Formats: sequence, structure tokens, C-alpha cells
Amino acid sequence: MQVNISGHHIEVTEPLREYVKTRLEKLDRHVDNITNVQVTLSVEKMRQKAEAQIHITGMQIHADATHEDLYAAIDLMNDKLDRQLLKHKEKQADRKRG
Repeated sequence: MQVNISGHHIEVTEPLREYVKTRLEKLDRHVDNITNVQVTLSVEKMRQKAEAQIHITGMQIHADATHEDLYAAIDLMNDKLDRQLLKHKEKQADRKRG
């Protein structure tokens, strides 16, 4: 899984980079075929925003979250991605069973 992290109006420091990578590693346990993840962290006035696009073979998943704290925004974004990946996994399992 290749992770690309970029910042918009923010400098992406090494602790931020490591935090995002550790949070995204937990998503890899749901689906094995994640090829690329693009994460964009941005600051708009008092709102911190985290966006991510996950490329899976055959589809693309997008999630974003805003919060006053950037680490909380990353956690919210990660939870959204987790739910979407579980839903995708369940759909794939239902297609195989049916």
C-alpha cells in the first residue's frame, strides 16, 4: 500500500505523517488489495480538514472530515473509511455467496 500525504496551507511534519500512516495501516486488515492512498491535510481559518482517497482494484473510496483539531479530523476520516471498506467487503462477500 502506497501512502501519499500532502498539505494545503500546512506543513506536514514527521509526527503527522507517522500518525496518518499508523491509522491507515489498520484499514489494510479489512481489504488486501489497497493499491494507493492519497491523503490531503488542510487548514481553513479555525477548521482543520483531512481528506483521503483510497484506490482499490476496481473502485475508489473517498472520505473527508473537519474538526477543530487535526488529529481528531484524521480519526474521523479514518472511521468513515473503515465503515466504507467494511461495507464494500460485505458486498463482495454477498456477491460470492449469491
